[in-house]
Amino acid sequence: MLEVRELEAFYGDAQALWGVDLDVADGETVSVTGPNGAGKSTLVHAVARLHTATRGSVRVGGVDVSRVPAHRVCAYGVAVVPEGRRVFPHMSVYDNLCLGAYRKGARSVHKTELARVYELFPRLAERSGQLAGSLSGGEQQMLAIGRALMARPRLLLLDEPSLGLAPVVVDEVFEAIQAVAGQGVSILLVEQDVERALDISSRAYLLVEGRVVAEGAAAELRASAQLRRSVLGL
Repeated sequence: MLEVRELEAFYGDAQALWGVDLDVADGETVSVTGPNGAGKSTLVHAVARLHTATRGSVRVGGVDVSRVPAHRVCAYGVAVVPEGRRVFPHMSVYDNLCLGAYRKGARSVHKTELARVYELFPRLAERSGQLAGSLSGGEQQMLAIGRALMARPRLLLLDEPSLGLAPVVVDEVFEAIQAVAGQGVSILLVEQDVERALDISSRAYLLVEGRVVAEGAAAELRASAQLRRSVLGL
């Protein structure tokens, strides 16, 4: 589903990604973890074309999207849940969700997708007429994921979904991510909470200073001394 090869990116003169290779198979959940400043969010932005890579390629479903304008990447089945949620606070929950269905293939079936989102997040159905800005942080995260799902993605990019949430709410969010994966959606999960990310991933990558320094099955990476040293400080 997703093939990233030799990806490099800069912020001004500072290089953020160095020759990153990464794969996500159809229906697979893959996590990318690493310390603060490792380049995890830059990787998500580069894959989604929200940040321009200076070198390398990104293929989605076998199609090279490396030069596709950011506003057209969704047409290839990619949806992003950004760090910090970024819902539209002065719009209702319902209107926020409907904005996610702007992709051509999603508009005609938005009622069906809305029902699926409400089934996944019953709280959003209860608060459909409420302003998004009045929701709790966890509810806003659910809304951001639901909005992305309205686009009927084949590949979902999740950037730090647990950020700023209470542990009990994080449990709910990760259960929802697993439910989305169970529907056959491929997921690239960028997450600093290593244990939770590895719990729901089949494979994982460790990113340090913009480089992939370890990769493998989630269980193998969990036991890696390099991960324990780089992320957990052990």
